[in-house]
Amino acid sequence: MSQFWSPAVRALTPYVPGEQPRERLIKLNTNENPYPPSPAIEQVLQAFAVGHLRRYPDPESLALREALAKTHGVEPEQVFVGNGSDEVLALAFQAFFCQPKPLLMPAISYSFYPVYCKLYDIHYRTVALDDRWQIALKAFDADNGGVVFANPNAPTGHGHPRQAVAQLLERIIESVVLVDEAYVDFGGESVVPLIADYPNLLVAGTLSKGRSLAGLRVGYAIGSRELIEGLERVKNSFNSYPIDMLASEVAIASLEDESHFKACCEQVIATRERTRQQLEAMAFEVLPSQTNFLFVRHPRHSGASLFSGLRERGILVRHFNKDGLSDFLRISIGTDDEMGSLVEALQAIL
Repeated sequence: MSQFWSPAVRALTPYVPGEQPRERLIKLNTNENPYPPSPAIEQVLQAFAVGHLRRYPDPESLALREALAKTHGVEPEQVFVGNGSDEVLALAFQAFFCQPKPLLMPAISYSFYPVYCKLYDIHYRTVALDDRWQIALKAFDADNGGVVFANPNAPTGHGHPRQAVAQLLERIIESVVLVDEAYVDFGGESVVPLIADYPNLLVAGTLSKGRSLAGLRVGYAIGSRELIEGLERVKNSFNSYPIDMLASEVAIASLEDESHFKACCEQVIATRERTRQQLEAMAFEVLPSQTNFLFVRHPRHSGASLFSGLRERGILVRHFNKDGLSDFLRISIGTDDEMGSLVEALQAIL
């Protein structure tokens, strides 16, 4: 550790993202969409006037917020945008969860949540998943300074229906409930329509997964005007120009091509279900998934040995070497050919 680091920096344990390999591998470890984004984006890139880059972008990102509002059936003033949903989540933690009471979150969920808490000195308490590896929404009834969970959840894949989240919001009215919908495009039910009735609901989303724009870094949040204003106050005290001109135009083009988006998501879902059946035929336990990944384990092989065996065969998946998760692999859904190679490799290992 450096002598120049502040005490707070010394105490941090940063989030570790999935490996981005330099060698040629079938990459099924970071939940990227296996299909390219809308072909309309290529036209945007070709037509973009490079000379515009000497100017600052719109600090309000109004055109992008209008496109997102149209897509989700809300008003532009109910939309906030940032550099990927990770930045949006970080700003939300700072805006709403620095409270005397603890933030509640699932014990197994997106591992960035406790990192944000450490960064902002937020007291938090985790809630165990139920015996079906699902988030136990009723356990969030305890007194709290906020609630955050991914729906569908990562890395387990289960999603609660909108009505179940509405029932939670009926019980929690004095703190912010942040629902992270990074994976909702692959079979989940969005809770965005609930914001009209619950001013404490904030829904975070991303264009990285369903829209195949992980390399662009565009995320958003949708909520009541008072919550969006809270996010804007933090953003404008940190970085008032988060979305660059090119990212905004590409994101808008993607949002306008709904048919391409739906076709890609449907293909991922079909491949996921076919792969699930194939893995179950090999005696894998496969948790139900409403995401673009599967969370699996085998009764006779450790997660570590399967991970290593796949790596040796040129296939990279995600292994979480943590208590309770070490026997599982999280497998991103690739193309049909990639998933075929995965199945063949697992058959060889088994």
